[in-house]
Amino acid sequence: MYEDEKLVCEDCGCEFVFTAGEQEFYAEKGLVNKPKRCNECRKARRKLHRRSRKMHDAVCSKCGAQTQVPFKPVPGKEVYCKECFKLVNEEAQAETETISAE
Repeated sequence: MYEDEKLVCEDCGCEFVFTAGEQEFYAEKGLVNKPKRCNECRKARRKLHRRSRKMHDAVCSKCGAQTQVPFKPVPGKEVYCKECFKLVNEEAQAETETISAE
């Protein structure tokens, strides 16, 4: 149904391929606009955006370590360091897979 399509990056002017798989993913997510940037320019743009984020100090709810998060912590809501966040997500995913298998 989808075919690879060549597009031109609006930042660097290079051609890049919008693959059939990417097009299918966009359609599943309800995205209607084609990408305007190649992978390298998208990565560079995300990296630049990350640097400009204001970070907030917090204490991990699981291990108690000092950490920084890109949002203002709200009292009563759990906040995790990177390591604990990864563990919590893995546990939640495993639980979801167990429930799906039943």
